[in-house]
Amino acid sequence: MRPDPRTAIATVCLSGTLDDKLAAAAEAGFDGVELFENDLVASRRSPSEIRRRCADLGLTVDLYQPFRDFEAVPPDVLAANLHRAERKFDVMADLGADTVLVCSSVSPDAIDDDDLAAEQLNLLAARAAERGLRIAYEALAWGRYVDGYEHAWRIVRRAAHPALGVCLDSFHILSKGDDPRAIRTIPGDKIFFLQLADAPTLPMDVLQWSRHHRLFPGQGDFDLTTFTRDVLGTGYSGPLSLEVFNDVFRQSDPHRTAVDAMRSLVWLKDSLGLLDVPAAPVPSGYAFAELVGESDLAALGFTRTGVHRSKPVELWTQGEARVLVNSAGEPGAVGALGISVPDPAAAASRAKALLAPPLARTPGPGEALLTAIAAPDGTQLLLCANDDWLTDFVPDAEPAAGAGITGIDHVALTQPFDNFDEATLFYRAVLGLTPGATTEFAAPFGLVRGRGVSGTGIRLTLDCALVRRGGWAPAVREPQHIAFSCTDAIATASALRRSGAHLVDIPGNYYDDLAARTALPAGRLDALREHSVLYDRDDHGEYLHFYTELAGARVFFEVVQRIGGYRGFGVGNAPVRMAAHHEARRRGR
Repeated sequence: MRPDPRTAIATVCLSGTLDDKLAAAAEAGFDGVELFENDLVASRRSPSEIRRRCADLGLTVDLYQPFRDFEAVPPDVLAANLHRAERKFDVMADLGADTVLVCSSVSPDAIDDDDLAAEQLNLLAARAAERGLRIAYEALAWGRYVDGYEHAWRIVRRAAHPALGVCLDSFHILSKGDDPRAIRTIPGDKIFFLQLADAPTLPMDVLQWSRHHRLFPGQGDFDLTTFTRDVLGTGYSGPLSLEVFNDVFRQSDPHRTAVDAMRSLVWLKDSLGLLDVPAAPVPSGYAFAELVGESDLAALGFTRTGVHRSKPVELWTQGEARVLVNSAGEPGAVGALGISVPDPAAAASRAKALLAPPLARTPGPGEALLTAIAAPDGTQLLLCANDDWLTDFVPDAEPAAGAGITGIDHVALTQPFDNFDEATLFYRAVLGLTPGATTEFAAPFGLVRGRGVSGTGIRLTLDCALVRRGGWAPAVREPQHIAFSCTDAIATASALRRSGAHLVDIPGNYYDDLAARTALPAGRLDALREHSVLYDRDDHGEYLHFYTELAGARVFFEVVQRIGGYRGFGVGNAPVRMAAHHEARRRGR
């Protein structure tokens, strides 16, 4: 196993003053920081005081950045740039930083001349070397003439100075679709620094993409495992450092963001085989879902089959679906999820390594000891190896025939906007779930972003409202729902309506549009319309689903039928469902 690389984070990743950022980075366990010049300029501490503060916190200043628009310029501009560089070298000496990041120029003064760029970078490196410093040259994806890492390396190689190397930034390389395999041709001792950032796939200007939408590893779509493996394969021995420009992170609690950032590097190291932590569990399904507050599960065909020995909790069952109803706590919420895993102790050990330590729980005498961890939104995840937890309930009835519900298909949890990407990484890193594509749709009250995370046995959807302003908004705070599976959505919808379940009525316009855009037989369309069953399909199969009205403040239920290998969640129908829910609430239902 390779030595465990050091970790660093750029201060630009975090919110607050420089003192706030340094404290958060140290508390999260980072070894060092990249000091962003703006943070230094705005700080009341002198560079030498910052150096001492970092030392007190156990941090090193691994990089000072950025130094812009230096190379391939006319003589008068070069003279000014060298004067500027000497002053920055003074600052670095006081900071105790030995490496400065020099970005490829975007200046209109720059000349398209690699020989001149190499000559001037050699001169800068010579001056840095006199003071025991190094120059890490980075190709910006939007550089005026140098916008690729291979081009930057050619210039560095041509400059041929031992104090000049390259800085590799995953965003600048992967956002342009450049092939990272050529990184292996660069000697490791000439890679002076590595900056890591993930990102969603967005068809937009690369500068705006970089400045506003970078993410921590594991939160986006880039293959950072392969990228980092290519860099480490050169013999690079510097830190794995995060440089993430993100509008949300830069206004969020820096301590929470720093923990999220560290979790991303732990996940990345684990994916590279650099850590000795238990493998991600393979969940086999939901042992149960827990609702807080009253819920009319009987109308959905569930039977109360047990009562907890010491807590105000009831067990309701239908098929393989088990729902616990807890009358204590905040009503109208999904309070906990039971996740069936082969080895709860190993899963808990992994969670702890991924900075999600187990929650303190005190079972009653003779009750099952379940390990619980908290998801970013506060939902408790209880790790279950088998059905031993059922012995905590005193049986009081045998399950009835039910209405056709067979199990729990997925659970949908609305995330606070600031925690959406954090939640994606949490479920990926801790439970080994695979994130799907991020989707955005226009809901009746604004844009909603969603993303599914799935494994062999469980599925979750994570949603958040992108913008929420003023009082004109639905009176449902962070809605959640449990989706039950069935084998015949039409028959189950019919049975539930006969039993008095309050199902959402879908407008006829939806079915007129469905008829226009699909080739479904008329009889099938009529059945969907009659029972307010929604329809979707993908390349793998079909999806039939319908919804109940809200059961309490923010929880409702969905019943789904997957036909073939359908992989999605019917996201395209979400605006129709949301409008129907709003109409039902306005009618006082």
